[in-house]
Amino acid sequence: MANEKIAVIYYSATGTTYKLARAIEEGAKAAGAEVRFRKVKELAPEEAIKSNEGWAAHRLETQDVEEAANVDLEWADAIIMGTPTRYGLPAAQLKQFIDGTGGLWAKGALNDKVFSAFTSVATLHGGHESTILSIYNIAYSWGCIIVAPSYADPIQFQAGNPYGASFVSNNGVLSPDETALAAARFQGTRVAKVTRDLLAGRKSAGSEQ
Repeated sequence: MANEKIAVIYYSATGTTYKLARAIEEGAKAAGAEVRFRKVKELAPEEAIKSNEGWAAHRLETQDVEEAANVDLEWADAIIMGTPTRYGLPAAQLKQFIDGTGGLWAKGALNDKVFSAFTSVATLHGGHESTILSIYNIAYSWGCIIVAPSYADPIQFQAGNPYGASFVSNNGVLSPDETALAAARFQGTRVAKVTRDLLAGRKSAGSEQ
C-alpha cells in the first residue's frame, strides 16, 4: 500500500511557525508519510518586510520553499496548516490561500481528508487556541476529519495545547524550544498514523463489499 500523502502548508513571517512546520514534517516523515512542504504566498508590501530584519532574513532563508497551490490539497490524504496568530485569527496570507479553494469545495474534492492545525503567538495568552479553532472552522466547511494531537502522548502534558502545536515567541525573541518541537513532531506522527489507519479501513471496507 502506498504511503499516506500529507501536505504541510504554512505561513511564517520571521520563522517561528516555519520551525514548527519543519518539525511536523519531520514527525510525519518519521512515521512513513510522503510530505509536500509548502508556504503560502507573501502579501505584505516590500517596505514592510525590509523594515524588519528578521522578516527579511526569513524570506531569504525560505526562498526555495515551493508555494502552495490547490493541486497540493487535491493530492493530499491529510492537510496540516500553520499560521502565526493575528488578533486570535489566522494571518491574512494563509486566509487568502484558503479563500482561493472555492472550486475544490464546490466539487467536494476536500471531503473526508484528515485535517490538523498549529500556530505561533507573540505573547502569552495571545490566541493559541482561538487561532487553531478558527482554522478548524475551515475543515468543517471542507468536509474534513479533524485529528488534533489531544493528550495522546506524554509530550502533550508538557506542551499543554491539545488543539495543535503552538509556541510563544515573546515577540520574535525566542525560537521554539524542544518541548514545542517535540509536540510538533508528535502532531505530524499522529496525523500520519491516523491517516494510514483511515485509508486502510476504507480499503478493507471496499474489498468486503
